[in-house]
Amino acid sequence: MTIDQLIDDVIAREGGYTDHPADRGGPTRWGITQAVARAHGFAGDMRVFPRDEAAAIYRRVYWQKPRFAVIAKRAPALAAELFDTGVNMGPAVGVRFLQRALNALNRNARDFPDMKVDGAIGPVTLAALDAFLALRGACGEAVLLKAVEAQQGERYIALAERRPANEAFLYGWLANRIG
Repeated sequence: MTIDQLIDDVIAREGGYTDHPADRGGPTRWGITQAVARAHGFAGDMRVFPRDEAAAIYRRVYWQKPRFAVIAKRAPALAAELFDTGVNMGPAVGVRFLQRALNALNRNARDFPDMKVDGAIGPVTLAALDAFLALRGACGEAVLLKAVEAQQGERYIALAERRPANEAFLYGWLANRIG
């Protein structure tokens, strides 16, 4: 799947304009909050925020900047999940999920060293991913994807537990963001 397809899928899932009273993000269009749109130069009403500007933000902020394209060359399904997680929770959160999973799956550092869970894809994270995939192959990507999604699901439930207003979104998060 290409980044263009991933962006189209996110935009289709996020839909058009919303301003749900329980959503701390406030006015949102195409899944881009008003704050993010403003940070990238859009000053208008979010009801008319252009789709192409949303797509450009997704590509730049949620794909290129966190280096998910580099992950996609190694593990495309994992990169797609990290992109979607990044859109919903912030790119660094998805990367931390990946780093935690790799640390937990390295058999007590026998397969590759533990890494600092810093939310950034750098040479250490890439080396660990390469070592894991070399050892575990195609099945390894599927297991790593499950480990990332498990952490994502736990985070959604914790968000709903900490802030009851988030229960309005929990079903959709679990139905549309995991698996």
